[in-house]
Amino acid sequence: MNELKNVRMPENLPSFFTAPGETDRLFVIVVILLILALLVFGNLYFKLHALPEKMAHGVNSIQFQLVGILALLALFTHINLFWVLALILAVVRIPDFISPLNAIARAVERLTDRSDK
Repeated sequence: MNELKNVRMPENLPSFFTAPGETDRLFVIVVILLILALLVFGNLYFKLHALPEKMAHGVNSIQFQLVGILALLALFTHINLFWVLALILAVVRIPDFISPLNAIARAVERLTDRSDK
């Protein structure tokens, strides 16, 4: 099959030039690389955003919920201060004041139940 060539076309064209009607290989490669880069950087971004929540996983539930709320606010508002606050809150352990107060309340409740009988 003889192809008609343009007289003004140079003989040595780069390999990424395509003839009319053919698939542009360079475009396909660039699109695939861009999609892969988007997936990789998106995954890294979300893993970095979840870092404070992973760090605060073992602490009490109130602190864990506060860290989660701050991380979500940072994700949706793009205010980095929320993420920094969540990271600081995940690192600093807040003392548990509620458990001793609940223990005192249960002890007082048991004492009042004994005196009624």
